[in-house]
Amino acid sequence: MRSCILAVVMLIAGCAHSPTYAPEDPLEPVNRAVYAFNNTADRWVLKPVAQAYVAAVPAEIRSTASRFLGNLLYPTTILNDLLQGKFAQAGRDTTRFLLNTSFGLGGLLDPATRIGWTENREDFGQTLAVWGVGDGWFLMLPFLGPSTNRDLVGRGIDVFAHPLYYAPPEVAIPLEAVDIVDTRAQLLGTEQVLAQQFDPYAFLRSAYLQRRRGLIYDGNPPPEEDDWGE
Repeated sequence: MRSCILAVVMLIAGCAHSPTYAPEDPLEPVNRAVYAFNNTADRWVLKPVAQAYVAAVPAEIRSTASRFLGNLLYPTTILNDLLQGKFAQAGRDTTRFLLNTSFGLGGLLDPATRIGWTENREDFGQTLAVWGVGDGWFLMLPFLGPSTNRDLVGRGIDVFAHPLYYAPPEVAIPLEAVDIVDTRAQLLGTEQVLAQQFDPYAFLRSAYLQRRRGLIYDGNPPPEEDDWGE
């Protein structure tokens, strides 16, 4: 799970100057209501918990937890590499996963990055796009934040590739909780970006869609074109 604030970081990561899309958003009134609900839940629950986590847990331990959780999820990337026909990348990502799982003590360390095996992130939403599935409508999901019809289906499929899906609840639930809190902790302070926007909802929508487009095309999207509603 990810906070809806995550799209702000996605924008900062390199999408601020991409073309502005006008996607299909026929559910905008409902989406805006969900957006308001998510902001309230974040303000009163998730953000305070994340702040307490940062205050109580040293930075190095938090970084170690992030590496472990990222490595745990990495088989999903490898599977989607294969489904997208990125066989060379799948080989590199498999090597990275095995290296970090073995010499990195299950992902607590990251020797792969130190020797140049950089991290990739692929999901089934991207895979569906590679297969030619259109984005559909923009959606704002309770607690999960921005999505599209295609990405919502992709999230559902990716659940079955996540190792925690097959773990017993006493293992899966605490790790999922740490993942959510750790992710939110990394975003502390980014709320200021949204607060400065004339229409935070529209800004967040644009940021999310531009970031997803960048991921689908591996950072090299074609010239501006209208993909929406396919």
